[in-house]
Amino acid sequence: MKAFKFRIYPNQTQKEIIEKSFGCSRFVYNHMLALQKEKYENESESYSKYDLIKKLPSLKKEYEWR
Repeated sequence: MKAFKFRIYPNQTQKEIIEKSFGCSRFVYNHMLALQKEKYENESESYSKYDLIKKLPSLKKEYEWR
């Protein structure tokens, strides 16, 4: 069995892109989780994965990430 360890040394521009990507991912996850919790509390049902995927384009238009 072998294992490889890699380490990256991004420059400042790459660091900003990585941080924005993680920030957007975290925001989308938390937003969708809040939607799920809200629907479950009100209706005792939850959204399917496909319902949440359909909400992504409108979320992207509402919050313009760059």
